[in-house]
Amino acid sequence: MSTEKTEALVIRLADFSESSRVVTFFTRDFGKISALAKGAKRLKGPFEGALDLLSECHLVFIRKESSALDLATETQLIRRFQPHGKNLSSLYAGYYVAELLDGLTLEDDPHPHLYAAATDALLRLSLEDDHRLPVFQFELRLLHEIGHLPSFEACEICGRPVDSGETARFWVSQGGLICDKCGRPEYEHTSIHPETISVLRNLLRPSDVSSPSDPSLSSSSSLPLPPLASRELRRLLTAAIAHILERRPKMLAYLKF
Repeated sequence: MSTEKTEALVIRLADFSESSRVVTFFTRDFGKISALAKGAKRLKGPFEGALDLLSECHLVFIRKESSALDLATETQLIRRFQPHGKNLSSLYAGYYVAELLDGLTLEDDPHPHLYAAATDALLRLSLEDDHRLPVFQFELRLLHEIGHLPSFEACEICGRPVDSGETARFWVSQGGLICDKCGRPEYEHTSIHPETISVLRNLLRPSDVSSPSDPSLSSSSSLPLPPLASRELRRLLTAAIAHILERRPKMLAYLKF
């Protein structure tokens, strides 16, 4: 057993006893972990009220070598998630971030860039009244980090680059865009219009020229998001995520795009 320190987001809580909880954390250095927090329900204790859902904290925990739960021994609050104003969509969007982190990441698989993307998304959901761009950007980073980001540059059938001015198709089983020439009649309902492709590519534009494979998630808060692009992005990303989860994410039922 070893004692570890890291920064963490609380992404799930489950009662264990009258005074304790099992907490699922998404950590900066260790990825997703599940830990027993003894006395977490007490008003006074080593957790200082830092175990609310979506709270960011400094975490101290003891790693177990067997299949037993890790043991959380101390937390110090960094930031508590506060959705923007009285906007329930921002609250539900925060819960959606937690659902995706829990459902699409593996135990003990660190993704520090994804941790940064999640904390960035939650901060923006606290500051901005429109939840759509923070959610879209987080979903794209998540798919990128776990190796399931579809290709949005060339046709997956013929390999021809998809021009930004043409209407393409998106078929999740193909793993990306299908150009207009390769689109068959059964793909008609999956149309992705030029303005949506433009928005999508802007969302994926690198923030650092030295890291061209790293999508930007913090420089597009003022990016225009036309209604058509919002609807098509939602359909595209829902299809990609549901394909991996093998179900539609539950919190999407509460979000409007």
